[in-house]
Amino acid sequence: MRTTLWAAGALAAAVLAGCGFAWAAPRDDELWQQADARIEKHRKTDIKVIVRRAGKPLPGAKVAIEQTQHAFLFGCNIFLFGRAGDPAAEEAYRQRFAALLNYATLPFYWPSYEPRQGQPDHQRSEQIARWCREHGIATKGHPLAWNFADPAWLPEDVQEVRRLQLARIEDCVSRFAGLIDRWDVVNEATHFDRPEFLRRAPRTSALWQKLGRVEFTRECFLRARKANPKAILLINDYRTDPAYEKLIEQLVDKDGHRLYDAIGIQSHMHGGVWPNQRIWEVCERFARFGAPLHFTETTIISGDPGRLRPGPGLTTPEGEAYQAREVVRFYTMLFSHPAVQAVTWWDFSDRGAWQRAPAGFLRADMSPKPAYHELMKLIKGKWWTRTEGTTDPQGTFLCRAFFGDYRVKVVVDGRAVDRVLKIAPGEKNEVTVDLPGK
Repeated sequence: MRTTLWAAGALAAAVLAGCGFAWAAPRDDELWQQADARIEKHRKTDIKVIVRRAGKPLPGAKVAIEQTQHAFLFGCNIFLFGRAGDPAAEEAYRQRFAALLNYATLPFYWPSYEPRQGQPDHQRSEQIARWCREHGIATKGHPLAWNFADPAWLPEDVQEVRRLQLARIEDCVSRFAGLIDRWDVVNEATHFDRPEFLRRAPRTSALWQKLGRVEFTRECFLRARKANPKAILLINDYRTDPAYEKLIEQLVDKDGHRLYDAIGIQSHMHGGVWPNQRIWEVCERFARFGAPLHFTETTIISGDPGRLRPGPGLTTPEGEAYQAREVVRFYTMLFSHPAVQAVTWWDFSDRGAWQRAPAGFLRADMSPKPAYHELMKLIKGKWWTRTEGTTDPQGTFLCRAFFGDYRVKVVVDGRAVDRVLKIAPGEKNEVTVDLPGK
């Protein structure tokens, strides 16, 4: 079904064509030069391990600190889960996903999710979400409302469509509470009236037209909030122009409070990469709303740069080198901006990728591309804390660490004691290990 959306993607590219794209962005500008310093400032903090024996400081104790999870969400859609085609490919897809990422976007496209009225495919979503939980991967559902196509069974009566749309939102969000607690509630509301969408989804589009984009979006968010007050709700769009800013400004309740918890920004770069200045300008402009920014759909292809067209594209050695280089730059820039909380790639493998483009971190045979390895070096290397040392005369060990979850091991006289520690902004970020004895 996603291959039918090429026209929408092409239109998106046309809208954004004048917004500052480049085939290969420079790395020698000031924003790039200061990226590591910003990461050190915004993504790390001081932590303290205190070791005592019988209540007294214990100097000379061996301390090892190892990160087990990032607080930042490094993600991808997981649409191919269970559908890779053969057991070996499926195993490779899952293993490599879990090894690299801690965040997954699950498909909730209404026409394919509920092809027959009253029979939504909750079973598959639950299977994927439970696998993600077992592997320490946070989840998000995408999307709850989007008029790219109607379910075949949807009636013509606008009020009945309204009832069914809101009921679907409530059903999905409430059913998966505690298992899927992040949702792209409304997708691409700024341009819901694209001619091809009105043609493909006449019934859903009629509802959007009757209520208006703002009122429809408000209703969807209010229903999602009612279904799970603890959920993290996102508005999501491919536009980064004033039209999206205006919608966000209007997405408040009667008391002026935000209805959304995070702002989703798409960044499909089939036609060229964003220069550093554009990345920063977009982040700064949307950060003013005070909500975390999620880059929800990020694509840099490993084929011929700049070719946005229907049909398959082939990954090439030159394209893979280009993709890897630009992935490092794009992720580094986003990780260095304090408002950004998540980056989601689109798609994990070339097999089944949107528009059949060579967009994956994996090739169609599930072998990793250079971009996969380079991102691994960042996420589990450069941006991952592993350190060790000994306590000082005050029984204290200090270090800098990235926000996230940690395992702390203290070894004294050949005996090891383990503790867990969560490092978060604004917290005390210390752990005390009390040992028995004199």
